[in-house]
Amino acid sequence: MTTTKGLTRTERVADSDIRFKRRGTGDTALVFVHGFLDDQYVWDAVIDAMAVPGFEYVQLDLAGSGDRTSAGGPFDLTRFAHDVGAVVDALDKPVILVAQSMGTLVAELVAVDHGEHTRGLVLLSPVPLAGVGLPEEAAQQFRSMGGNAEGQRVIRQQLSVSLPEAELDRLVVVGTRVPEQVVRDLVKCWNEGHPRGRDASLYRGPVLVGRGAEDGFVTDEMITTHVLPRFEWPESFAVRDAGHWTHVEAAAAVAVHIEAFLTTLPLEASEGSDPSAASGSSEGPGSGWRGAFASKTPEDFAAAFAEDIVLEASVLAIPVKGRDQVKATMTQASLIYESLEFVREAVAGSRTYLEWEATAFGGREIFGVTVLTKGADGRINHVAIHHRPLEAALRFSIEMRERLDGTIDRSHFYTAD
Repeated sequence: MTTTKGLTRTERVADSDIRFKRRGTGDTALVFVHGFLDDQYVWDAVIDAMAVPGFEYVQLDLAGSGDRTSAGGPFDLTRFAHDVGAVVDALDKPVILVAQSMGTLVAELVAVDHGEHTRGLVLLSPVPLAGVGLPEEAAQQFRSMGGNAEGQRVIRQQLSVSLPEAELDRLVVVGTRVPEQVVRDLVKCWNEGHPRGRDASLYRGPVLVGRGAEDGFVTDEMITTHVLPRFEWPESFAVRDAGHWTHVEAAAAVAVHIEAFLTTLPLEASEGSDPSAASGSSEGPGSGWRGAFASKTPEDFAAAFAEDIVLEASVLAIPVKGRDQVKATMTQASLIYESLEFVREAVAGSRTYLEWEATAFGGREIFGVTVLTKGADGRINHVAIHHRPLEAALRFSIEMRERLDGTIDRSHFYTAD
């Protein structure tokens, strides 16, 4: 199969039934781990949407799922982590593990046991490593999904918002092929979790956590209570109008968040990156954006923006749209910062990535990455700003809400509650 990432190669881990697909070339690999009743191909749309050069993309099926439904047991987290870890070892290069739902448990275990290779962890719709802990009756409903096409369709429809019909049909077929005993074992994996989940994560590296804002299974409360506190410096985001399969329902949005996260990681410069962009000498959207922050004037922000610009940010509950609204928002944001320095810049196609360090609120340090996307006319039509740490981002949002009261609807920002 030929894609925008080049020819797909299939390889096998020596002396095993573990096969993995490789796309693209680069010194660092993104290894994608699928979730409950899914397969490796569930990541195709995200990979196709990613535009950062110099990375390899690796997919595999967990034992009992996808093309490995004939694999023998056991079907538990230890086995799955061993298999994914074997692929990481076979790649023998730095990796970023990207996983969804049940796959996030596997990815965290691999990150801990293969820390010498792991540079980052992306967890989408993450199940707590300690397990969900559904009551018996609810867990039994999921255990009975083996071979039940209609039941699986209903569950996927209930937990998604905009899952494309064709992909829904495909996933139902994929899930129905999973043997009934394997389905029961998989439910045990994500419902009971792993003993390591009872304590702070042993993985100390960078973590990005994302979810669909309409996900009724992995809720915001579950994330803030049972996932984020286990990591030292997690970043988080939510995608509107998406449910549990955010990576399928909103693949392009997920790709943007992952790309921004990649720019924050301690990696060598990627193959194919623009040296002039990395040095900050480009005259693309990054230069106009930096200038607007230096002047802190509405006119300079507006000069770089398309009429229909959309602003998404960690400090926003919902995006801000339109040149005037975004101009007002960014002007006030620039005034909150006591200092702001752009420390790195890179360009990939129509996107510019700006890493920055700032202070606010009496010297509180804030770090982030801004992703600028320009249209055919050269103006910025989409901005995504990722802030960390979470506490500072929430305080920033509350301050913005008060400063823009009467100009931007307060529903765009978080509350103090």
